[in-house]
Amino acid sequence: MTQQLPPQGLKISDSEVFDLNMSWRGLRINTMCNALSDPVNREACKADEEAFMARFELTEAEKDLVRARDFAGLLAAGGNIYFLIKLGVVTGNGLYRMGASMRGETHEQFLATRNDSGAV
Repeated sequence: MTQQLPPQGLKISDSEVFDLNMSWRGLRINTMCNALSDPVNREACKADEEAFMARFELTEAEKDLVRARDFAGLLAAGGNIYFLIKLGVVTGNGLYRMGASMRGETHEQFLATRNDSGAV
């Protein structure tokens, strides 16, 4: 089988490539976020976020990232953006709020850069 990517450390425009190593690093985060596909789990997370994180055995550092809604940090910790969006929605941080956070902007500043400034 042909290897698709060169060895570890590949960067694309200052972005990390989500590879197998990153996938393993973010397994707990991604498993927890993916569980939010189930309405019962969404309610459990909203009711007691600490207990919900404990269910998935997040490390203290990972829990701190979730508590801070540090989506850039969660990505760096191995979080997959497609799973992190589930966490964003449950915590009231939809895609545009996540984007603003990752760019260090307010939601309003971020919206001003979008084609439709009324989008949320």
